Amino acid sequence: MENKKIKFITRTGILLAVALVVQMGGLPQPITGPLINTALYLSALLVGSWSGIIIGICTPVIAFMRGILPAPLGPMIPFIALGNGVLVVVFSLLKGKNKILGIILASLVKYVILATTVKFIVDVPDKIAQIMSLPQLFTALSGGVIAILAYKALWVIGIDKTKESLKDKK
Repeated sequence: MENKKIKFITRTGILLAVALVVQMGGLPQPITGPLINTALYLSALLVGSWSGIIIGICTPVIAFMRGILPAPLGPMIPFIALGNGVLVVVFSLLKGKNKILGIILASLVKYVILATTVKFIVDVPDKIAQIMSLPQLFTALSGGVIAILAYKALWVIGIDKTKESLKDKK
């Protein structure tokens, strides 16, 4: 029991640290977005849904506090966190059956949440609304592809070959 808790905390901490380093790196959004989504998908693969939900909540809050997320998007923080969490949960539910389908559906659901929010719930300028629409679908999809490649590489080097790796309980 303690071993699982330690792995959960350690792996979640490492993935959150990677996500934060990416955010602080000053890279353009077309690079940062997919890499943040990669951390979310990897958390589902290596740790479980709760890990991804934690990371998915922390990343938009910290991005806003550090000025990485533009001020007009402040009201979007809860919806970005929701989109991240739903992405992780949908992918987690499907990853055992078909990871590619899981990535596609999870990305679509996140996109719908964010696009619907800027269209009907949160009033933001049109240019900002565009950032929360189609680009989010592409960053989620590409983050999923990167995550699958990274997961396979981690498997090859033995990071996730044991039955001890944390998985979501069904």
